[in-house]
Amino acid sequence: MTTPLTLTSGRRADGTAMLTVVGEIDMSNTDDLAGALDGIQGPLVVDLTAVEYLDSAGLSVLFRHADRIELVATPLLAPVLTVSGLTDIATVHGLDAGSSHPAASSRPDGAGRLAEGEER
Repeated sequence: MTTPLTLTSGRRADGTAMLTVVGEIDMSNTDDLAGALDGIQGPLVVDLTAVEYLDSAGLSVLFRHADRIELVATPLLAPVLTVSGLTDIATVHGLDAGSSHPAASSRPDGAGRLAEGEER
């Protein structure tokens, strides 16, 4: 049985490609994730803030694109992203519970943009 996963592509206000991922990423649906990532050329923001589970098969897909992706996640995914080493080779935002949420600036509607002078 395939675990439900929703993949929505769009663009940030600055024109950068974005893929929003919702659900659980496991071996049953990594082909869908890989296809979505392969289908978007160039730099890409991957919003994982609505991902509730990420296994090694999903990590493998993300590692293949680490040189061109910027991940936005939540503290829930911090252990797996950190221990796997993905945080060492890809830009990852949102792992600190007290940090500002840069994912919002990547939303197609531009909601939650950083305040003037605030840095990512």
